[in-house]
Amino acid sequence: MARLTDQERQEIIRFVEADKPLPEKYRFLLFADKREVELVWNGKTSEVCNIVLPFQVIEQVDEPRAEKPEDTAAQGLLFDERGRQLKGWTNKLIWGDNKLILSSLKNGPLREEIEKQGGLKLIYIDPPFDVGADFSMDIEIGEETFTKNPNILEEIAYRDTWGKGADSFIAMIYERMALMHDLLADDGSIYVHCDWRLNSYIRLVLDEVFGFENQLNQITWRRSTPTGGKTKSKMFPRDYDVILSYKKMCEPRFTNIYLPYSEDYIRNFFTHTDSDGRRWASQTLGDYSEESIKRFEKDGRIVKTKSGAKRLKYYLDEAKGILADDIWTDIRNVRQEAVRNIGKGDTEILGYPTQKPEALLERIIEASSKEGDLVADFFCGSGTTAAVAEKLGRRWITSDLGKFAIHTTRKRLIGVQRQLKAEGKDYRAFEILNLGKYERQHYIGVNPNLREAEQQKQLAEKEAAFLDLILRAYRAEKTDGFASFHGKKAGRLVAVGPVNMPVTRLFVEEVILECRRKHITRVDILGFEFEMGLFPNVLDEARAKGIDIAPKYIPAEVFDKRAVEKNQVVFHDVAAIEVKPHVKAPTKKQPGSVAIELTDFSVFYSQDSIASAEATLKDKGSKIVVEKGQIVKVSKNAKGVVSRETLTTKWTDWIDYWAVDFNFESKREIVRVKNEESGEWEERWTGDYIFENEWQSFRTKKDRSLELKSVQHECPPGRRKLAVKVVDIFGNDTMTIVEVSVGGKR
Repeated sequence: MARLTDQERQEIIRFVEADKPLPEKYRFLLFADKREVELVWNGKTSEVCNIVLPFQVIEQVDEPRAEKPEDTAAQGLLFDERGRQLKGWTNKLIWGDNKLILSSLKNGPLREEIEKQGGLKLIYIDPPFDVGADFSMDIEIGEETFTKNPNILEEIAYRDTWGKGADSFIAMIYERMALMHDLLADDGSIYVHCDWRLNSYIRLVLDEVFGFENQLNQITWRRSTPTGGKTKSKMFPRDYDVILSYKKMCEPRFTNIYLPYSEDYIRNFFTHTDSDGRRWASQTLGDYSEESIKRFEKDGRIVKTKSGAKRLKYYLDEAKGILADDIWTDIRNVRQEAVRNIGKGDTEILGYPTQKPEALLERIIEASSKEGDLVADFFCGSGTTAAVAEKLGRRWITSDLGKFAIHTTRKRLIGVQRQLKAEGKDYRAFEILNLGKYERQHYIGVNPNLREAEQQKQLAEKEAAFLDLILRAYRAEKTDGFASFHGKKAGRLVAVGPVNMPVTRLFVEEVILECRRKHITRVDILGFEFEMGLFPNVLDEARAKGIDIAPKYIPAEVFDKRAVEKNQVVFHDVAAIEVKPHVKAPTKKQPGSVAIELTDFSVFYSQDSIASAEATLKDKGSKIVVEKGQIVKVSKNAKGVVSRETLTTKWTDWIDYWAVDFNFESKREIVRVKNEESGEWEERWTGDYIFENEWQSFRTKKDRSLELKSVQHECPPGRRKLAVKVVDIFGNDTMTIVEVSVGGKR
């Protein structure tokens, strides 16, 4: 402890007795701190999440490499008879909170698998850095564009992370940077994309986590090309992003990037021409040795200036180009082109609000990794990093909090697999994972500056208020004496899922256990979100036990007290799928096969309301709303006359993607959990199966059509279960299972 004066000691005692925080100066007087510069924010702590949660594989996607079984023989045991990957690294697309994902990757069993790949060599992240940003998405429905609001989980997370000001953003990014630093290989590097709003803060965070001495670059990327469209501004228009690059410890891998010479550069610098027509320029000899200079002279590569100085001749056709520096002005911005409709029909433009061009990621990945290296992006958005990594032969891990981002990335990566297959190039399978259970996060507004006991008290009060609000909106009567149930309505018990995370299999299993103990047969489960792949397996298991479970989505309107008071909140059911199998019995000439036809898809969502739109629209205005499973365009003309146009004219308008697993129960879902007694990691079956994506049809920006019948898939005789997964235009997935008999009656 530093030497204090008597006056300072007395002042400290007065502050402590009054239960007040000490003035900032005492942090340096009381504790030795060698750092000359430090970033300080409200609630700063050195504690980093160390929770380990099991990763569950929900889906595996792998475009078959061969159409005939015999074609795979030469490929050894890496692929099965369908040309699907069996061994080796499988790329990973993970849905969930990246803090929990990073902690589980760092401290869990997957870390060993990462190290076997040589470690994580490169991380690129592009976190949403606009405090108070709009995270809505534009979705095309016919000729119209509908704005999809973030789901409740995204809304709460974004509000609490970005919406409370710079200090909450810095606290969020600091903890994640610390986890990424620990996960990164010693010779790895990280690139962090940011703009002018928080650039200075993020740089200081990186200095603290990685060390000032480990900064590699501050890259300036000019986002757009000047067009002359803007003629007046109150300041110099902002037109750049910053990409901060740091190494972890050792010198990271780096490959120089060369840019093509411009016509002006060639004209101005390659001013000489040999007799054979080869253009050349000259450069100083620099640090070349005498031996090298003699060799150049022998080869006729040395020229002399008028003053007699020797210079080295280099030819245009041998030159690599201009060495790329840290000012990037040559990469187009796909978002800008989309706005101007220049890139209409470009498959790279996906309408994602923060999408970055593939060329930007190509430069970063090619410069700081080599083929086979493992790269990661923990704010993956539309999946640009994964798409480029796959094309460049890198392995990858990406994650995102938003289910729509995961779905967008899935479609994009299937497209990449198909493209690489058509070009005869290698590619890897990828799997979609989520966390089997979630740490209880205090997203509902607990003050982190309170003492632990006060935090727990506030949490209990807020959770109770939240439950009261949901039950009142659902018009259910509150109940006591149950572990899993919170209310009762029309003879059915009601279980309310958590506010901050999806309803998981574990949550539903606890509901089923209490139902069996207390002989409960009818239950409603309310949730803002449901874990991927949760249904229909769990519901079928419950029905087999005599329990009728009805899952329902909680709409955003529950947070509107006026809507609750007026009984205007509608809880919509999970979507329903209807399919028809087409079975062909085996013959002497051909084996049996089955195809799946999608015959109906029912949704019940609501976002806004027609009445509200009609009441608030201005003359000549229009708005698209979702009400009770219908998307309706509400318009008001110059005379104030309101009209309605239903955009979802048929059930297929709701479908963005669907896929089939022709042998659903062939691959068990295994998680690795630690044995508390031995401390060893053990494999356990969750009771679920992995959806092996064997055939799919989906809409793209370029092609909005959708096939409604799958291919005929060869199957051996016998009974089997087929799984059909449908993803709607909001990114919500629904699955159903159908049992068929090939070579016999259904």
